[in-house]
Amino acid sequence: MKTVNDFNFKNKKALIRVDFNVPLDDTLKVTDNTRILAAKATIIKVLEDGGSCVLMSHLGRPKNREEQFSLKHIITTIEQVVGVEVKFVSDCIGEETLNAVENLNSGELLLLENLRYHNEEKAGDVEFAKQLSKLGDIYINDAFGTAHRAHASTSVIAQYFPKNKCFGLLLASEIKNLNKVLTNSEKPVTAIIGGAKVSSKITIIENILDKVDHLIIGGGMAFTFIKAQGGNIGNSLVEEDQQELALTILKKAKEKNVEVHLPLDVIAAADFSNEAETKIEDIFHISEGWMGLDVGPQTNVLFSKVILDSKTILWNGPVGVFELSTFAKGTIYLGNAIAEATKNGTFSLVGGGDSVAAVKKFELSKKVSYVSTGGGAMLEMLEGKVLPGIEAITK
Repeated sequence: MKTVNDFNFKNKKALIRVDFNVPLDDTLKVTDNTRILAAKATIIKVLEDGGSCVLMSHLGRPKNREEQFSLKHIITTIEQVVGVEVKFVSDCIGEETLNAVENLNSGELLLLENLRYHNEEKAGDVEFAKQLSKLGDIYINDAFGTAHRAHASTSVIAQYFPKNKCFGLLLASEIKNLNKVLTNSEKPVTAIIGGAKVSSKITIIENILDKVDHLIIGGGMAFTFIKAQGGNIGNSLVEEDQQELALTILKKAKEKNVEVHLPLDVIAAADFSNEAETKIEDIFHISEGWMGLDVGPQTNVLFSKVILDSKTILWNGPVGVFELSTFAKGTIYLGNAIAEATKNGTFSLVGGGDSVAAVKKFELSKKVSYVSTGGGAMLEMLEGKVLPGIEAITK
């Protein structure tokens, strides 16, 4: 696996695909610089070698070059993070862009305008990729967040750099850490799969059953498993058409000697609100008109015990509606158990939008081994898929 550490960038222009698709507030200021921070090490490596960086990224989902999706809004944040002045060009192809790259000196940083201002980017257009390829001597893909997309800048472009292409340090780190869970894991391995729907996680569950010893199922998706086994779940979230599938998963897990842990009890509420009346109920016997919105105290003890006995942990999805403080306790309890296991030497990987949001919210990011930056890309890797952005560099 070639990374930037295998190249010397002295007097070279590095064309780097970064993922600077960061959230902006109403005044178009960056509200979370995590993705920019994640690319810093790769950028610094090139600059310290005596090279220059041409950064390309997308931002949002523009339809007609809307001004709010311009990457010029993130220049100040990049400068603060990297500590280098950022030059900017108002397109990512064309004569003006070529001139800007031509005039770039060693140690300098140039940011191109939003790739998705051109429909050819998402279409994986070969001619567009060819034009982008003229903007650097070495191509670096450091955008894990878009590695699962066969876009012009993430996979098609690599063919124009047969010997001069590599992974950035972030993307290399993502691959290495995910492989620690998928292929090189120390047993016992526990996967915690939460969130609302079984249907959105089914391929992940099926793919990891061969790799895990314990499967903890939480969040809204747990109720589909409980109802499928004859439980009364009141008004809790359920996918009626996935009950047969839930039973199949339980059967497959048993055949593969995977222990499945479902919640024992829930914090039930009469309505979906922070101020709702709550009570603790057995998950198989939830009162009519009530819904489970978090796991209960018995479940916290059960899940924690499994976690503390694990040597490798994958956490994807919360176990309750953690956005509402009344129903966040189960997810906090779970997160703290993972943090304690990590402190004791367990390898823990957190990934997927809601889990990442939870570890940030409850200040657990530094207490787990690795927090993945790519939601969709990570999920596809867990499903066993080959990601176009990764394959383009390795082939």
